[in-house]
Amino acid sequence: MHITVHGLVLREVEYKESDKLLTVLTREEGKLTVKARGCRKKASALAACAQLLVYSEMTLYEYRDFVQMSAAESLAQFWGVKGDIDKLALGSYFAETMEAAAVEGRAEPELLSLILNALHVLDQRDKPLAQVKAVYELSLLCLGGYEPMLDACAVCGAEEPSEPQFSLRDGVLHCAHCRAGVPGQISMPLCPASLAAMRHVAYGNPKRLFSFALPPEPMARFANVCEAFLLTQMERGFRTLDFYKATRKSVYPG
Repeated sequence: MHITVHGLVLREVEYKESDKLLTVLTREEGKLTVKARGCRKKASALAACAQLLVYSEMTLYEYRDFVQMSAAESLAQFWGVKGDIDKLALGSYFAETMEAAAVEGRAEPELLSLILNALHVLDQRDKPLAQVKAVYELSLLCLGGYEPMLDACAVCGAEEPSEPQFSLRDGVLHCAHCRAGVPGQISMPLCPASLAAMRHVAYGNPKRLFSFALPPEPMARFANVCEAFLLTQMERGFRTLDFYKATRKSVYPG
């Protein structure tokens, strides 16, 4: 039986002489491993859609223990991302973290919407890469069940904590002077503006995730906390994040 899905390629691996095995995040079926037979041949009609960060309408079927792609039509290529090494590195990081977060065969359309939205912002809008990255990281954690508690200090209950800090292990907000009441080993400092940005992402309208601006110092705090929170909760590193940082350092030394 053939099914039609809408999916984004998160990973591509060469297989045999002319095939690829793709990790695809679909709106209808969740994360799938898909075989694109013959897609590496020059004349293949599947070649354009069997590439990293391509969003397509795909026709799939099961054959010999594989989900195979029989036809596909590209819906978005994100050329503005692929034409910029920093954006491509960041988009690849989005794909790797999404592959780690998504569950095989479980439909979670909000995850697909998040990464497509983030790629669209990279592709079409002039937003700081640090902001796009941090918004994506925090949103991914919220959708994955790790939504932080940012409404008040977890110890004294102050809605606007004095010298706010964020516990990476427990995902809670606290005042600097309340640090002893939070069991997690590592907390990172925020400021009113960076805290407001985290609240905007965690509690605001999903359609307006990227609709804010921050000065450089609050942006740096926001970005550093979101990255550290993701790495702490997912308990692993990501090679694409290392590559993104290396690329940024080489392009913007010092």
